[in-house]
Amino acid sequence: MSLSLFFPHPLVICSFRGAVPQGLVLELGETVQILEKCEGKCFSLLQGIFPANYIHLKKAVVSNRGQYETVVPLEDSVVTEVTATLQEWAVLWKQLYVKHKVDLFYKLRHVMNELIDLRRQLLSGHLTQDQVREVKRHLTVRLDWGNEHLGLDLVPRKDFEVVDSDQISVSDLYKMVRNLWEMSLSRMLLNDSKKGPPHLHYRRPYGCAVLSIMDVLQSISEIKEEKDFVLKVYTCNNENEWCQIHENIIRKSSTKYTAPSSNYGLIISLQLLRGDMEQVRRENPMIFNRGVSVTRKLGFPDVIMPGDIRNDLYLTLEKGDFERGGKSVQKNIEVTMYVLYADGEILKDCISLGSGEPSRSAYHSFVLYHNNSPRWGEIIKLPIPIDRFRGSHLRFEFRHCSTKDKGEKKLFGFAFTPLMRDDGTTLSDDIHELYVYKVPRLLNYSPLLQFKCNFGSAVALLPFVYGFYLFLSYCSAVDLLALLKWKAYPDRVMDILGRLRHVSGEEIVKFLQDILDTLFVVLDDNTEKYGLLVFQSLVFIINLLRDSKYFHFRPVMDTYIQKHFAGALAYKELIRCLKWYMDRSAELVRQDHIQEAMRALEYLFKFIVQSRILYSRATCGMEEEQFRSSIQELFQSIRFVLSLDSRSSETLIFTQAALLNSFPAIFDELLQMFTVQEVAEFVRGTLGSMPSTVHIGQSMDVVKLQSIARTVDSRLFSFSESRRILLPVVLHHIHLHLRQQKELLICSGILSSIFSIIKTSSLEGDVVEEVEMMVESLLDVLLQTLLTIMSKSQSQEAVRGQRCPQCTGEYVSCLLSLLRQMSDTHFQHLLDNFQSKDELKEFLLKIFCVFRNLMKMSVFPRDWMVMRLLTSNLAVLFINQPSLQLENATPAKRKKILDKYGDMRVMMAYELFSMWQNLGEHKIHFIPGMIGPFLGVTLVPQPEVRNIMIPIFHDMMDWEQRKNGNFKQVEAELIDKLDSLVSEGKGDENYRELFTSSAVFSSLHSLLEKIEQETWRETGISFVTSVTRLMERLLDYRDCMKGDETENKKIGCTVNLMNFYKSEINKEEMYIRYIHKLCDMHLQAENYTGYWEFGIPLCRELAMQYESLYDYQSLSWIRKMEATYYDNIMEQQRLEPEFFRVGFYGRKFPFFLRNKEYVCRGHDYERLEAFQQRMLSEFPQAIAMQHPNHPDDSILQCDAQYLQIYAVTPIPDNIDVLQMDRVPDRIKSFYRVNNIRKFRYDRPFHKGPKDKDNEFKSLWIERTTLTLTHSLPGISRWFEVERRELVEVSPLENAIQVVENKNQELRTLISQYQHKQMHGNINLLSMCLNGVIDAAVNGGIARYQEAFFDKDYITKHPGDAEKITQLKELMQEQVLLFLGLAVHEKFVHPEMRPLHKKLIDQFQMMRSSLYHVSCTYFLKASNLKTFSPFLGVNAGMARNYSIRILKYSLSLSEHMQSIQVTGVSPNLLPIFRISKRSLFSNSSILSGKCRWLQFGLRCAPIFLQNS
Repeated sequence: MSLSLFFPHPLVICSFRGAVPQGLVLELGETVQILEKCEGKCFSLLQGIFPANYIHLKKAVVSNRGQYETVVPLEDSVVTEVTATLQEWAVLWKQLYVKHKVDLFYKLRHVMNELIDLRRQLLSGHLTQDQVREVKRHLTVRLDWGNEHLGLDLVPRKDFEVVDSDQISVSDLYKMVRNLWEMSLSRMLLNDSKKGPPHLHYRRPYGCAVLSIMDVLQSISEIKEEKDFVLKVYTCNNENEWCQIHENIIRKSSTKYTAPSSNYGLIISLQLLRGDMEQVRRENPMIFNRGVSVTRKLGFPDVIMPGDIRNDLYLTLEKGDFERGGKSVQKNIEVTMYVLYADGEILKDCISLGSGEPSRSAYHSFVLYHNNSPRWGEIIKLPIPIDRFRGSHLRFEFRHCSTKDKGEKKLFGFAFTPLMRDDGTTLSDDIHELYVYKVPRLLNYSPLLQFKCNFGSAVALLPFVYGFYLFLSYCSAVDLLALLKWKAYPDRVMDILGRLRHVSGEEIVKFLQDILDTLFVVLDDNTEKYGLLVFQSLVFIINLLRDSKYFHFRPVMDTYIQKHFAGALAYKELIRCLKWYMDRSAELVRQDHIQEAMRALEYLFKFIVQSRILYSRATCGMEEEQFRSSIQELFQSIRFVLSLDSRSSETLIFTQAALLNSFPAIFDELLQMFTVQEVAEFVRGTLGSMPSTVHIGQSMDVVKLQSIARTVDSRLFSFSESRRILLPVVLHHIHLHLRQQKELLICSGILSSIFSIIKTSSLEGDVVEEVEMMVESLLDVLLQTLLTIMSKSQSQEAVRGQRCPQCTGEYVSCLLSLLRQMSDTHFQHLLDNFQSKDELKEFLLKIFCVFRNLMKMSVFPRDWMVMRLLTSNLAVLFINQPSLQLENATPAKRKKILDKYGDMRVMMAYELFSMWQNLGEHKIHFIPGMIGPFLGVTLVPQPEVRNIMIPIFHDMMDWEQRKNGNFKQVEAELIDKLDSLVSEGKGDENYRELFTSSAVFSSLHSLLEKIEQETWRETGISFVTSVTRLMERLLDYRDCMKGDETENKKIGCTVNLMNFYKSEINKEEMYIRYIHKLCDMHLQAENYTGYWEFGIPLCRELAMQYESLYDYQSLSWIRKMEATYYDNIMEQQRLEPEFFRVGFYGRKFPFFLRNKEYVCRGHDYERLEAFQQRMLSEFPQAIAMQHPNHPDDSILQCDAQYLQIYAVTPIPDNIDVLQMDRVPDRIKSFYRVNNIRKFRYDRPFHKGPKDKDNEFKSLWIERTTLTLTHSLPGISRWFEVERRELVEVSPLENAIQVVENKNQELRTLISQYQHKQMHGNINLLSMCLNGVIDAAVNGGIARYQEAFFDKDYITKHPGDAEKITQLKELMQEQVLLFLGLAVHEKFVHPEMRPLHKKLIDQFQMMRSSLYHVSCTYFLKASNLKTFSPFLGVNAGMARNYSIRILKYSLSLSEHMQSIQVTGVSPNLLPIFRISKRSLFSNSSILSGKCRWLQFGLRCAPIFLQNS
């Protein structure tokens, strides 16, 4: 039991930043809980302190004091709601600015300022009651507007206050939320289009909205209750039928009008007031201060008071017929109407277009597009003063409207009519046809429009050619008819009564009281003679008042019965006649008069009851038993009529329908004479007499249920004594219809009303018996109905993507209402009533299926938070449903939910854990079936729920270990479900800690700690460790997939997860699942490659298969594809990409990247700067490291992101292909950059003292070799570094590699240009030659000679002799420069000749600057292949030879100068004259002849001759 007490309520009135020690940060508007007051004027809280003057103490009601207390301020609930809403909006308002929603940002700011001002007015306490209501209305309108535009929840209200869901039934709450939702959808959208002119030229038809006043009167139950109604605006499909659109909407002729695509509509607020006009004005001054217009009825008023004069002329502009006039296109006709006096003066302000509109002097009709026979149907009121009515006439002008006309619209005709005849009477209420006079173009028609009373002259001048129609209606209250003098004609009484049906309805309602008095006087005069005729006349008058035209005279009838009716003996004859009619219903074929009597049943009973009351007063209650007996006999006749089988008689169906429609209206009259129980017995017997079958006809089913619905809504049903009597028969009929799935919408309405009444009654008294009846009759059939409806809606949703139909929400609310009313006693009775376990099992399956569907289907829209929470309160079994995830709610909403319901997830988690423990030995039957559901619960981001549920998995592993000796099923199911659930977006970073961390809740330990105590701890720990690592990767995968991440990051994350499944836990099926996902990502990112070398083996494999099957057609196709691949290899240009090493350091990176390094293959033409920029854009919070050194722990463990990026060089695995002769460079290029697993990065540094003159002496290289997990390229553009090796390269070794690489680059370029693999531009060759020659002249080669050919170096490093020799040989290979210059000479553009000459000059300087070198150069078999192309000798020919090419002891410069040059310019390229014997010993090769051997790329001839 919670106790509510009054306590001070501390409210923060100024923000406090908590800058003092132990300071508590406070935000404006927050509430605090005071624990202690210190001397320093500060209040001490559990979390800190703050100054006392930063808060204000308000009175409040505190319920359930303690940790979960609820504080409700003692102020107006609307003020409290405004305060909380403004706090919630403030956060969202700032986000609007950040998201660039500027328009809504300023609108919301304006509304928030208005709310603050209105709240201040409400708190001032100086407003009247009407002003308070008005301010609250403005507040709630603005609150709803803001919530709607911010996407917040709908807030149901009653009398401006938020509805407490505990105080009303769920069905009523559902209706309120649904009405609110429909209104929010139907907000009228204002079109601020700037198209067209700034003012309106003419009126055009757009849309029409209709509202039934009957519906308004039925829905407004209380006087002064203000209620909003939505009028949907419809457009007309055909403008020609525009004048009938309102009638088509009323008749629901949907083919003739269309609803706009968006929710256009009008929202009007209506309030019912009672009393005469003066009283209403006096009691509601605020309403009339808002400019409310008073509208008089078009027909007769309820009461015509003396001196009440009304002189209104109503004109209906009907239609017109106009000729085309030789035009191919019809006219756009506008009618202008004026009221003119006899002297031609236009009467001012004598035309009214509607109530509340200012009067005007001219009327302009709307324009129908290209229509020569327009139909308008517009009603105009002409409030012409009586003194100016005589002599006035109407003038109609007809103009053609066109957007092309820049000046005045063209007048083509006019018409007129006087308002009074010559005899002084007004025009009759009838349709009048007017002639339209044509206006010639050349005629000055202005004088014609100034005619006076002499219309004849105008008619003579202009012939008529058109027709125009008006309907005039004149309302006047001049005379009243005299009373009927029936006694003056005693012989004609029966004839007079019989002819009453032919009297005009207007005349009857005018003299209603006199006619009724006359009828009952006649009845008293001779009952036997006139009784039946008087009864028929009375029935006729009663039914006349049922007509909508005279419906407003029903209060006159009510007043007459209560105050003026004096027929004390009339009840006997009325009962007799009514019973006589009913008894004859089974005999007669024509039953029109019986049906009329059934329709008049309500007022017949009013006359009967009032007559009996008068008789009882006069006789002191005499003949009471006879009256009761006659009423019982009458009800027997009623039951007899309803029990007749009407399936073969349509006439009888109409009689029964008329009786059922009128029957509920007599309850209130009977309650004046009988007790509640007696009336309920009458009604129960009558409803019970209706056929139980639901196949009596659909229309009759509807009438029967409508009668039951009106019975439930009647005052009789509000009494608990009568409900206990009526509920069984009502529930019986509803049960039958629900079983047959008939008229579900009407049944849901009846049930909603019942639940609403029972909920209201439960607050005042005991309803246990009634709830018990509903449980027994409805619970099972309600569940079955919901299952059927949901099944149908699921199929519809699958086909059309629609939401559940309306009746789904109705029946869900009914089920919720019933379950909320049930107590423990009801549940126990329900369980006791099941005869067998099978029945109980079937019932439980139904209810669980309904609960499951409630969570899976979108029964209620997202912003129906009240209904969604009520549903969640019922079905908390599904803990992970979205509506219960408080983490996703705003702070304000989270607080409301926790205060109202608490965290239902925790409560249900305890229930689940208790249920699992109670299973005992039966647990094994739920393994592995319950792993998925339980895992879904643990993925809810609520620590307490997780700690409750995690030990269940240890229990599952233990039970399977006992049974099977392992827990393979648990392992497989857990991994599979974990993958599925996390991929769906569930789980978070804290989830994986539950598997490994220490206990965080009560005495429950983590799963790992429990496993460590088991005998199977090794396999268990290994499994939990794998699950933890899997969870890390799954969370990374989920975050990448749901965020706006780049495709590269998504692909990398997927590959990381795939590798885990394949290599660590060997889950091939999971690996294959992600292979397909990876393929889709590559296709979406268009990651296509040109690796035809990988496709050729596949083609060969398929070719062998086709050949073995003799499928030559497919064999031909695959061979052609293989040939195409070969052609592409040789012809298509493939760029060599660059590779980059990327290090991801810091704890802010995803787990699969955190503190790891990758090598990434760059895009085409992508260099280091572009790649680095791309990576920084993918990781915008990352900081680029500017050094290549490995980071320390401070960076690895920091909460930040650091990127370390530098380029790396691929180390090819397939060296053989690169060293083969005559292999095209296109092929070698592929193998240099593809299928690479190792990469190299060099970092230069100086070891020891640095030589300022020659830094190459101490320049060492730190070479890092990176080995990847997979070769690049692969299924991803990047792979993780698996191993790294670090070595140091000496200065000499570095020099060897530099010269060797440069020589290789030069050879490659010469080969490409010589074989014409590169065309046109020779810039690459120019730059390479320039670099080699310039390095040799200005540094480079010379520096190497100075550093490593020096005698001191050779002496100090005797172990480097072989490397020095190798360097010399590489330097001697610079002879390739001759060949490069020759190729450059051949292809250089004339404009680049100066550059070529510069290269020749520098080459001469290079020769002269080289040191004196004495060596013998042997061409060995190992390096023969390098020169074999230049010498024209293949490698096989010289494999067994060691040929000495050149032996000399000259300096290179002297050697170059002494060579005999023939055939070409000495500045270009020398031709060496070499002895044949010194070159080859095999004379068969040369055969004594001179031959040209191409040196290098066949452009440097060597002349061989006999010595």
